[in-house]
This record gives sequence, C-alpha cells and structure tokens, in this order.
Amino acid sequence: MLLLPSLRRTLIFSGEHKAFFSTAIIDTFRTALRPFPDYKPRTPSVQDTDFIHHIVRTLKHRYQFDQIPNILRPFASKFRQDHLIWILPHLKSDHTLVLDLFRWFQSRRRQPVSTEAFAIVSHIFICANRMNTAQSLVREGLSSHRHFVECMVYTYKHWSSNPVVFDFMVRELLDAKRIDETLVFVRRLFTYGIVVAVEVLNVLLLNLHVDVMIKVFEEFSEFGVDWNLISYNSAIHRLCMVERIEEAHKFFVEIKIKSGQLPDVVSYSTLIDGYCRIGDSEKVSELFREMELNGLNPNQFTYNSVLIILCKSGNMMDAEKVLVEMLDSGVTPDEFVYTTLINGYCKIDDLNSVYRLVEEMKTRSLFPDTVTYTVLINALCRNQKIVEADKIFEEMICKRLEPDEVTYSALIDGFCKAGNTKHAFELHNRMISLGLMPNIVTYTSLSDGLCKQGDVGSANELLYQMCGKGLELNVVTYNSLINGLCKIGNIRQAVQIFVEMGGTGLSPDAYTYTTLIDAYCKSGDIQRGHGLFGEMLKKGIEPSIVTFNVLMNGFCQSGMVEDGRKLLAWMIEKGVVPNSTTYNSLMKQQCSMKNMKNTMEIYKEMCSQGIKPDENTYNILIKGHSQARNLIEARYLHKEMTEKGFNLTETSYRAFIKGLFKRKKVIEAREMFEEMRGKGFSADKEMYNMFIDYNYTEGDMETTIELCDEVLEKCHVQVIQ
Repeated sequence: MLLLPSLRRTLIFSGEHKAFFSTAIIDTFRTALRPFPDYKPRTPSVQDTDFIHHIVRTLKHRYQFDQIPNILRPFASKFRQDHLIWILPHLKSDHTLVLDLFRWFQSRRRQPVSTEAFAIVSHIFICANRMNTAQSLVREGLSSHRHFVECMVYTYKHWSSNPVVFDFMVRELLDAKRIDETLVFVRRLFTYGIVVAVEVLNVLLLNLHVDVMIKVFEEFSEFGVDWNLISYNSAIHRLCMVERIEEAHKFFVEIKIKSGQLPDVVSYSTLIDGYCRIGDSEKVSELFREMELNGLNPNQFTYNSVLIILCKSGNMMDAEKVLVEMLDSGVTPDEFVYTTLINGYCKIDDLNSVYRLVEEMKTRSLFPDTVTYTVLINALCRNQKIVEADKIFEEMICKRLEPDEVTYSALIDGFCKAGNTKHAFELHNRMISLGLMPNIVTYTSLSDGLCKQGDVGSANELLYQMCGKGLELNVVTYNSLINGLCKIGNIRQAVQIFVEMGGTGLSPDAYTYTTLIDAYCKSGDIQRGHGLFGEMLKKGIEPSIVTFNVLMNGFCQSGMVEDGRKLLAWMIEKGVVPNSTTYNSLMKQQCSMKNMKNTMEIYKEMCSQGIKPDENTYNILIKGHSQARNLIEARYLHKEMTEKGFNLTETSYRAFIKGLFKRKKVIEAREMFEEMRGKGFSADKEMYNMFIDYNYTEGDMETTIELCDEVLEKCHVQVIQ
C-alpha cells in the first residue's frame, strides 16, 4: 500500500486523558481517503419538537433543585428513544445532566437505550474531555450493543471528530479479547485517515500470534504508524520467547534505523535473554560489551538471564563470577537470583555451596521463599539427607510459609527412598487435610516406597486408588511397580504389569525393559533377558548404557564371556560408547577364571578407548592380581587408585593382605591389616588365624591376646577352637 502520510497533526490533550496524546489524524495522503459517513438523525415532527422544547426548558430550570425522575415524571409515559436523541444536542454543554438523563432512560424497562444514543453520549463526553466517563461508556456500549463500533464510526463526524475515541474503542476491544475484530477495525480506521495511538497498538501487538505480529508491524508502518521503542522491545521479546532469535536481532537493529531511537537496557536485556535460551554465550558476551560501549548498565533482568542459563548447564563457577560482577555494578540480587544459584548448586549436589548462599541471603536481609525451600528440600532428599530435609520443612512452616504440592511431593519421595513409608503417608494425609491434592508424582513415590519394602500388594492397591481419583497412571508409576516386583523376585507378576501397561496405551520405555532384563539376568534366565533386548530394538526403543551393562553383566555371570565380547563389539560398531561398568563386568569374569592376562588386555582396551577406570575397576584388578599372587601389579594399582582418591573395598583388602602375607611381605601386610581395621572392615577366619599365629610366633603376646579378644567380640569363636 502507498498510504503514506505527508503530514500528521498530533492531538495533545490535558487532564485525565494524557495517556492518549499520540493519537493522530492523517490530513493528507498520496491516495484518496474515504470520508466518514454523514450522520443525519431523523427530523422530529412539529408535535415532537414542542415536546422536546418543553422537556429541555423544564430540565434546565429544575435540574439544580430536583432529581431527574421527579422532573420527568409528567413526561415519562410519552418519552421515546427518538426524544432522547433529539434532546441531547440541546444539553451537551451540561455533561452531568446528560449522564443523569441517559442513566434515567437506561433504568426504564420499557425500552433499552438504542445503539445510536449510546454512541452519541460517548462522543459528548469525549469532546468534553471527560475521559474516564467516556471510556466507561465505550466499554459498556461494546459489551451491550452488537453494532456499537459501526454506530460510533457513523456518528463520529457529526458529534465528536476527536480520534481519541478510537483509542478507547481499540483498548476495550483488546480487553474483551476480540482480537480479530480489533484488527479489522484498526485497518478500517486507516481508510478514514485515523492512526490509533502507538501506545494502544503496542497492546495489540502483545495479543497477536508472533507471525501475525510481524506482518502487522510491517503493514501498519506503511499506514503511518511510528512504532516506538516499546513496540520494538515487545516484538523482540515475543520472538525471543519462541526462540526466533535471528528475527529478534533484525528488529533490534531496526530500532535505530526506523524509529530514530537507540536500543535501551530493556532491548539489550531481552535479546541477551533470547541468546541465553539457545545457549549462544558468544553473542551474549558481544551484547554485554556493546551495552558497555553505549553507556548502558545491565539490570537485574539481564544478569538473571545469564545466571539461569549458567545454572541450568551446571557452570556454577561462571555463575558465581556473574554474581560478583552484578554486585560490583551496584545491582542488588534478590531472592530470585539466590534461588537460581541455589538450584544450580543443588543440581550438582554441592550442598556446602547451597548452605553458604542461604547464609549470604540472610546477611543481605533476604529470606528464602517457598520455591527456595522446596529446592533445598528436594536437594537434601536426593542426597539421602532426609533428617535435614525434614528440619528445613519444619523451619519453613515455622516461618509461616505454605508448602505446596511440589514441596510435599519432594519430601514424601525422600522418606520413601529412605524406607520410612510410614512418615511418608503421614505427610500425605497432612497434605490432604490442608486441601492440597496429591498428584501422580506423589502417588508414584508412595507406590515406589511400598514396592521397595516388598509390600507390592499395597502398592498395587494404591495405584487403583489413584485411578479412582481420576489420576492417569504414567510410565514412571508402572516402572515403579515393575521394579518393586522384580526386586522381590516376582518376575511373573512384573511381566503381567508390563503387558497391562501396554494395554492402557502407554509405551514401555528403556527403563521398563532394562528392569525386566536385569531381573531375568539375575535369575539366570539370560535367554529371556536377551529376547527382551531384541524386542526393544525392534520397537525402536533406544537402549541406555545401563541396559547394555545389565545385559553384559548377565552374560558374564552366566559364563558367556564370548557373548559379552560380541556385545561390546556391537556397541562400538553402533556408536554406543561403553563406560567403565561395561568393561568391569568382563574384567570381573576373567578374574574369577584367574585369567589375568585376558583381564589386563580388557583393561588396556578400555584405557585406549579413553574410558577412565573407576573405583570398582581398581578393586577388581587388585583383588584379581592379589589372588594370582601378582603383587607388583597389585601394589602399583593400589598406589594409583589411592592417588586418585579411591578406596579398597572389604573383599579387596582381604585379598590384598593375604597376597602380601603369602609373599612374605609381613610388615606391609600388617600395615594394610591395621588400615583395614581402622576403617571398620572385618577380617575373616583365615586372616585372623594368619595374624594370631604370626604374632604368637614372634612372641608378641599383647597383640595376640588383643586379636583373640577381637575374634571373641566379633563372634568368630571357631577361630580359636
């Protein structure tokens, strides 16, 4: 369209309608505009004219001393819609009288106020600069009269000619969520040469689908709308929310080019938030530098966006740096900032940093809210610190903060995992008494807790109760029940639940299959476990590394080492990266066969793949070498694992000490024996006999007696028989 204005006259009003100052009339267009309709009210008859004049004179003389119903009582029976419309021009200078007359007629039940009368009264109050009343009338007219918009346009030229009325109308249409009608109306106003205030159009932008918003932004510019900084910031925000960052950046660049203004802190912060959402740290840094060059200081929202993305990715070191920078720049962090940081540390289970931040909050007179407490409780429960979590929960209640469903569910889950289902159900009952409704997560936790205690019957009953309350069981709930049944060895019923799950329309996931495969492998039925693995692959369910490790462990425990090797080769071929647990199963099986040569080949292969040995790896190797009397290798591996902060298990200590003793490394064996006892581990019959005999032979009666007492204390009576 070429409807570009060459001249606009901005109407600036005073008083109660200053917010609508930017409404504009387009005086000249390069193409012709259609004029507003000519309003021609019906002409009254001579009899009607006398009646109208009589009423007008009576109102003007008596209105100051009496009320409208009393004044118009003699005329009421003959007073019609047309009379109201004909009277209004004579009274328009007295706004209070007009409104009282209008409300009086409105209160009469014989006939409703016509759309035309509603529109005229609205125009009268616009012209009188009585904007609050005018806006109220427009709102009322739009809600009660179907053709009110058309009538306002029809009567506009004769009664008002003040375009601010259309601002009111657009605002009220938007408040009523009549978005499509608003768009049609605004476009219609363009054809009359009216441009609605940009402040009002900004509200329209926020109510449009993002694609329509972009189209409207371009289209309305052609009609003479000068979008302001708020308009551009709104567009940038909407695009960033749907992660269309490149388009948002184009609007950002256009701010200066098309509006003549410079991006402000809001512009930068919104775009930075967008880039944070997609994890583009390079662009974020670039925009921060640009802000600094333009003399703009990041605000709390800017810093919050960066902190959220850093905490989500677990990059807490950089998050702490941002907090320091925030404080240095004079921006005071609020509860939200600290909750974000606390949540970040909770995700990586760094509880020391969590406690530090909570104390720091208190020093700044900031206090944890419900969200902060819930994050803390969830983290403590996840780290099996259920006593501390319960204390935090009680502290929360003491501070008159109301726990919600999420808080209760986190604590219930914690108690269930700790094996205290009794207290978990007490919390469940307390929750219900407070009017909070347990959700599927709550019931799944309770069901899982019952299953872990072997009370699968009660768990099953609980699930039926859930269904009775209208809650739909999800995959997690079924997985919990299947896992519980498998743990008590009831694979048959677990498979029945598995089949039932498919019948409800829910698809078993990798966890479901892995649980059943593990159960079959542990029961020695490796063929069925392998069969389920094949079924997984056929259904397109991607096995997790845990699935592979479960199957690998099943092969190795069944002595099917060659099948285990084939599985490993297949994993590597398919691009599945094995981990230390995968190799540990193979190494453990080779050690049990006393084939340390093959064990070390597997170990070297594991290291060549860039997979680091874990604590279990070292224990398997040290135990294997010790039993094979390869003390040089065992010593070297023990030194290496100690340097990495790993520890020997009880069985590894026993094997290593016996190996040292048999190789006549008695002093070293004795040192390891003392170290083992110091860690609270128990020696077995053979080891006690070895050291009792050795100390007795050496004449160390004190140590001999001490060991004998220890044997008696630990009920190893058979050792000294």
